[in-house]
Amino acid sequence: ALCPLSTFNPPPQQFCSTDRVPPHNRKFTMKTPESVLKKQATQAKLAEAAAAAAKEAETKAAADAKTFVANAEKYAAEYAATEKEAIDNRRKAKADGGFFVPSEPKLALVIRIRGIIGVSPKAKKVLRLFRLRQIHNATFVRLNEATIRMLRLIEPYVTYGYPTQATVAKLVYKRGFGKINKQRIPIAENKVIEEGLGACGIACTADLIHEIVTVGPNFKKANNFLWPFKLSSPTGGFSKKTKLLHFLEGGEAGARGEEINSLVKRMI
Repeated sequence: ALCPLSTFNPPPQQFCSTDRVPPHNRKFTMKTPESVLKKQATQAKLAEAAAAAAKEAETKAAADAKTFVANAEKYAAEYAATEKEAIDNRRKAKADGGFFVPSEPKLALVIRIRGIIGVSPKAKKVLRLFRLRQIHNATFVRLNEATIRMLRLIEPYVTYGYPTQATVAKLVYKRGFGKINKQRIPIAENKVIEEGLGACGIACTADLIHEIVTVGPNFKKANNFLWPFKLSSPTGGFSKKTKLLHFLEGGEAGARGEEINSLVKRMI
């Protein structure tokens, strides 16, 4: 028999905890996609490798800085000892009533002072060999019998002399550019030199200047690494009347010995 509605008591319902929460306040936990997890792991690995590389580079830079300073001090002491020895030899020779004859210079700085008009084919070929393709370009040349003959052939178009260590350093620091992958890169930091000449044991500007000044065993590589110096017109300019004359005749062309240092000072 059916009982009346007034006496029917349905069993109590079992509600889930989320059923009591309004739909807009419910929180659902979604599983992170596998691609996102892989990307996060890869980024974490790359960040860890970058941090390790940065730390290693910082340690290497600190060690290199100490080495570069030590090399610079060693070279400075060597230059000072060489200069002192030359002075002592001159004084001793003078005291003995004689003359001191220094050794023949091994390095020359060649500066082009004339353009392309009226240049003979042989002279043009020598200028290209010395990498003097533009007016006021300057390069270092190792002096031997062959290069001296070549310099005499192009004397009307260039002037050259024997640079001091200070002049070489000034050129490298103020007008120095290196050749890396056939590109002209300014020598603004030592890593440029290390990248181009690290295999030769030349890692900083002090090493490069020392190799050029002393004409060391790696002089050819160091000189080829240096881009030809692009100098400015000298302060006060060249004389129009005497520019084409030889230096010994009061002009500008040809060999000028130690006077090349004063000319470079006016052209930097």
